[in-house]
Amino acid sequence: MTRRTTPTAARSTSTKGHRIMHIGLIGLGKMGFNMRERLRRAGIEVTGYDRNQDLADVASTDELIAAVPAPRIIWIMVPAGEITDKVVAELSEKLSEGDLVIDGGNSRFTEDQRHAALLEDKGLRFADCGVSGGVWGLENGYGLMAGGDAADIERAMPVFDALRPEGDRADSFVHVGEVGAGHYAKMVHNGIEYGLMQSYAEGYQLLAAKDIITDLPGTFRAWQKGTVVRSWLLDLLIKALDEDPGLETIDDYVEDSGEGRWTVEEAIANAVPAPAITAALFARFESREDSSPAMKMVSALRHQFGGHATRPAK
Repeated sequence: MTRRTTPTAARSTSTKGHRIMHIGLIGLGKMGFNMRERLRRAGIEVTGYDRNQDLADVASTDELIAAVPAPRIIWIMVPAGEITDKVVAELSEKLSEGDLVIDGGNSRFTEDQRHAALLEDKGLRFADCGVSGGVWGLENGYGLMAGGDAADIERAMPVFDALRPEGDRADSFVHVGEVGAGHYAKMVHNGIEYGLMQSYAEGYQLLAAKDIITDLPGTFRAWQKGTVVRSWLLDLLIKALDEDPGLETIDDYVEDSGEGRWTVEEAIANAVPAPAITAALFARFESREDSSPAMKMVSALRHQFGGHATRPAK
């Protein structure tokens, strides 16, 4: 069980007279847990709360708020929708004027604008941040897309810098625009991800169907260097085949997180043609009806980069 810290002990101190940055983190699931560790490795003090008390540093949000010095930064990393709504509403009643709430989950951009208005009425600040990196983010860092007022983004920059990969900030962090822009960018990112995974998966199925192909994993492996289709997703595809060469343990049922649907809805609303992303979303719907090697690969890829659960083969 993670060691708890008391509100007094958790307050920021420094032997050089400068206060160490100290933030609160609500939600210690697959990504939040690793984000807390990455922040701590970078020298940022983090007090984390989760309903799973085996993971939490404190027993309640009240204890978390007491532990983090004002003006506070509280990062939310919980499932989008009703759970995020409840956390934001609770914080709106408990935080102090000037505190900053950052939603790093996968909320829809329209919800960000509603949450910002609720908090603003209480003298609180809000920013949204799309986070990409999945279960690999602890070691590799996270790609970050932030939305909000420039002063709020600058205030949280040490947190963003700790979470992103080493190197030029512009290669892994962007202040996209005002509130909602970060999650809008992440939504489009995930829509592109749908299309990329579907293309790799259809290529896998086509290669697997042809009897003259005698080294299917080796074919993908040979694409890792020097080809225009090399990518991290390709690396993960090869890893999935190394772990389960025929994908025999995986069912072809593929979930969709919601962001693919939102991307297609936005494409329609803005009269932007998005046939590849739309077809990839519809392929996920189709996966729930028929057996498909391609959709097994999509399921395997989602598990590789995001830790998303797969269904056992029937």
